[in-house]
Amino acid sequence: MNNPADRLVDLLDLEQIEVNIFRGRSPQESLQRVFGGQVAGQALVAAGRTTEGDRPVHSLHAYFLRPGRPGVPIVYQVERVRDGRSFTTRRVTAIQQGRTIFNLTASFHQPEQGAFEHQLSPRIEAPAPESLPTVVEEIKEHLGALPEQLERMARRQPFDIRYVDRLRWTAEEIKGAEPRSAVWMRAVGPLGDDPLVHTCALTYASDMTLLDAVRIPVEPLWGPRGFDMASLDHAMWFHRPFRADEWFLYDQESPIATGGRGLARGRIYDIEGRLLVSVVQEGLFRPHTPRPMDTPTPDA
Repeated sequence: MNNPADRLVDLLDLEQIEVNIFRGRSPQESLQRVFGGQVAGQALVAAGRTTEGDRPVHSLHAYFLRPGRPGVPIVYQVERVRDGRSFTTRRVTAIQQGRTIFNLTASFHQPEQGAFEHQLSPRIEAPAPESLPTVVEEIKEHLGALPEQLERMARRQPFDIRYVDRLRWTAEEIKGAEPRSAVWMRAVGPLGDDPLVHTCALTYASDMTLLDAVRIPVEPLWGPRGFDMASLDHAMWFHRPFRADEWFLYDQESPIATGGRGLARGRIYDIEGRLLVSVVQEGLFRPHTPRPMDTPTPDA
């Protein structure tokens, strides 16, 4: 299975091992912890598999409690909190090696006609995604070649990411930069027609670049990192149907970073400027402590 999009769909296809209990794969990667978007996406799949399927998710709230270990399966236990006339609520606990690493509460809503509609206009006017270089092209342009680790990541990357503003590499470019970022994204291949797969795939993608907004005034996004960073919590509100294999604009900003924590907010629009999803995440930022790649990241 060489297509990264196919691998993502396979990663989100959980094994049901008992009523309300599912098991997800955790690929062996050259990372110190499991990617948070993977855990969030798999947990949402588990929640969705216990509903009737006619109510799309409208919000999720999650906490990253412990770092997951790559290569070790993750078990997802679903609690059926409520099945109401219009809303369904599920609580999911992710367990790895007997320890809770993540929990998520998701709410599903029966589509209905609202009393009114409105949305704020997008903050920026972004150029067409096809007119922008890929992340790989920008890195190669700056460094002359792609480092081996980034090349391995690029080959497995399930999303095409294109920054609206060119990446900053020098101290002069970073100085005075606003903590804002915007990227075009879409899956690198078709994801099928299951709406739950698209929702969970976008949940996966929502964790890929959001905390970049916190880092922009500090250091190059794709250079050596001067501190340890981890997601603490993640919240999403899904406003309209979408496909994660079509271009979407992810507009991100960080209103504050203090006390070792940085807050980031994101708004996801389709190519026509319709607001699809709102996202909020807080991350932990600490001075970098070098450790061997095979050493698990300690609890926060």
